[in-house]
Amino acid sequence: MDKRTRVMAVRAVLSVLTIAALTWGTRYNWPDYVHVRHGLPLTWGVHTLGTIVGPVDTWSVNLTSLLLDLVLWLGLMIMFDLFLGRKARDQL
Repeated sequence: MDKRTRVMAVRAVLSVLTIAALTWGTRYNWPDYVHVRHGLPLTWGVHTLGTIVGPVDTWSVNLTSLLLDLVLWLGLMIMFDLFLGRKARDQL
């Protein structure tokens, strides 16, 4: 596997990891509050499905947490890309 192919493979894996981390949802089935929390490591969205009153379909979005998640994951992608790009250039 040549260096460019390796760099492209790492970029693809990091892209998939970033998308998965931002859209990851964990469902909590509490008796009076059924909801799904989205985001990893910070919870940026809560999709409420049911309360003690009955079924609902509401979203609560924390834009600060979403922005910090984006900065974290995209920053990691850029850092790995710069590191691998520099390493590949040094080996050529």
